[in-house]
Amino acid sequence: MPRIQDLFHLQDRVFLVVGGARNLGWDMSVALAEAGADGVITSRDSDQARAAAQRLAESTGRDIVGVGMDATDETRVRQGVEETVRRFDRIDILINCVGGGGGGATTAAANLEDRPLDAWEQLHRTNVTAPFLVCKHVVPVMRKRKSGSIINIASIAGIIGRDRSVYVEGMTPQPLDYASAKGAIIGFTRDLAAYVGRDQIRVNAISPGGFERGQPKGFIDAYSRKTVLGRMGRDGVDIKGAAVFLASDASAYVTGHNLVVDGGFTIWQ
Repeated sequence: MPRIQDLFHLQDRVFLVVGGARNLGWDMSVALAEAGADGVITSRDSDQARAAAQRLAESTGRDIVGVGMDATDETRVRQGVEETVRRFDRIDILINCVGGGGGGATTAAANLEDRPLDAWEQLHRTNVTAPFLVCKHVVPVMRKRKSGSIINIASIAGIIGRDRSVYVEGMTPQPLDYASAKGAIIGFTRDLAAYVGRDQIRVNAISPGGFERGQPKGFIDAYSRKTVLGRMGRDGVDIKGAAVFLASDASAYVTGHNLVVDGGFTIWQ
């Protein structure tokens, strides 16, 4: 019978973290490497990907490669997956951490009445189409080994409506398209889990709440009052355990699940 330490370790596993060079993607890349895995970090900016990979390799002693990849471009996705397989001969863990809430929201109106169609379509392309493309090319690699863990990063925005009163003057609220896209990722995750389950590939999602990253104090205070734990998420801490759990054998009987990491924000709204 394996010990709990054995269930959580990722020694000899290979990961591909799409969008792994910054913010939550970086934190999850760090977590996987600290748990013993080698792998690939991608970013649309090749220099950023390589710099992040070098930093992670130096801090953990793991074999980490940075690859420039626009996850909305199927040719680039295919090339990135092929490069990962050439280097490591396998992909055991895939984390799709692409997208984001902007989608033009900083330069295009976030309110429904003025939201441009091209901004709506671009946000869905980065948040929904990109994970689809990556899964399309990674699943056949995992299927050959009859194993694998896929983790899609969704959001609490895909679960509940947003109270826009927390946004202080000067902040642009996330547009409705962000909630639409993240809700789609949760649905995609569940049905993809059903689609690949007999190949022993597990597919789960993580839905983070808000993380503190230098937002105005008024917003941080208002948002924190809405969470059970009374604070926003902490970069470098609060996403790492969830990622290792879903990537490792500790969650070997968990698939099609959406793990909410939000300090309790969604349980009492």
